[in-house]
Amino acid sequence: MMNLVDTFKEFSSGKSIDSPTMVRVLEDVFRTLIKKKFTTDENFDIIVNANKGDLELWRVREIVPDGEVTDELSQISFSEAMAIDEDYEVGEECYEQLFLEDFGRRSIMAARQTLISRIMDLEKDEIYRSYTERVGELVLCEVQQILKREVLVIDDANGRELVMPRNETIRGDYFRKGDMVRGVIKEVEMRNNNPVVIVSRTDERFLAKLMEQEVPEIEDGLITIKGIVRIPGERAKVSVESYDDRIDPVGACVGMKGSRIHGIVRELNQENIDVIPWTGNTNLYIQRSLTPARVTNIDIDMENRRAKVYLEPDQVSLAIGKGGTNIKLASRLVDFEIDVYRNNEVEIDDVDLDEFSDEIEGWVIDALKAIGLDTARSVIETSPEDLVRRTDLEEETIMNVLKVLAAEFDDVRYVEE
Repeated sequence: MMNLVDTFKEFSSGKSIDSPTMVRVLEDVFRTLIKKKFTTDENFDIIVNANKGDLELWRVREIVPDGEVTDELSQISFSEAMAIDEDYEVGEECYEQLFLEDFGRRSIMAARQTLISRIMDLEKDEIYRSYTERVGELVLCEVQQILKREVLVIDDANGRELVMPRNETIRGDYFRKGDMVRGVIKEVEMRNNNPVVIVSRTDERFLAKLMEQEVPEIEDGLITIKGIVRIPGERAKVSVESYDDRIDPVGACVGMKGSRIHGIVRELNQENIDVIPWTGNTNLYIQRSLTPARVTNIDIDMENRRAKVYLEPDQVSLAIGKGGTNIKLASRLVDFEIDVYRNNEVEIDDVDLDEFSDEIEGWVIDALKAIGLDTARSVIETSPEDLVRRTDLEEETIMNVLKVLAAEFDDVRYVEE
């Protein structure tokens, strides 16, 4: 008997399967064993003590006078019953204990395999259920293995293996085995009938959970996050609302001298986070969404959800942001298509030279600004000869600058074929 019970104990220990479920599985396995040997399991009792790992099998039959057995499955002759226990009488129920050895080695091995596979299926169901309930929760993990397309991590709370695909990591994330890493449980998917828990650091909910952790007012429900949009590792915009007039929602989220937001920015590899106060006033909400730019005027087309935004020339590049990140995020946050116009002019698309400081050296930008060229378009619209003559920079340096700036606007003049 111990072989199967040991298997049961071995597989139940450390698994997140409750005792009644395990008892039910064990009963099912033994009932199958009994059916194979006796064609039915109707006259059998199975007693399982999951805590001790004890298990008893009893065959129950009615005692009838010798020679009057009409159904061998439910009846036993008086003589046979006496051989089991001398105190039995006709008309009583005879309890005969069965032992695992009675079923034969092959049946026991088959039952063992069934038991193992049933327990594993139960465990898969349990993992799927428990993590599906935790979708959107913050999880702390230890990096176990770094593969080409994903990072395998271990949930610090229960030792389960989770998966962080590369496209769910932030640009600049660098992991080594043993590192502790935080993410949010994004989803649970089935791969080859196995539940795979996906952890993400790029999901909007990751930023929401980090803010909830850093800002007690969010956790307490005094401040609500109304919207989050991200370009992971680059920029994020969060709109917040306070339910208490005495609490400034933006100030509470940023903290004294940025103390609360700094930890989050570090966790997200210096992702620039704009926190703005939410409002039901669409005009004002669009203005706030374009922060840090200051908007002069807005024309809103509610039907087509489009907004024309007018700004002073020095605010245009701020509104657009490098590579258009600021305007893209603002559009997503307010769910409006935003078109930027320079005051009293046609639609413009320009970017401040300082936005290119990671591609163009500071002293080169300074030389261009010294001759009054402080935006990308103003440089591109000046001839290379003029730029060389007025700045005293090398022709090669000027051509490199023009290539970088032209690529920003898909201007074919200086982009190499």
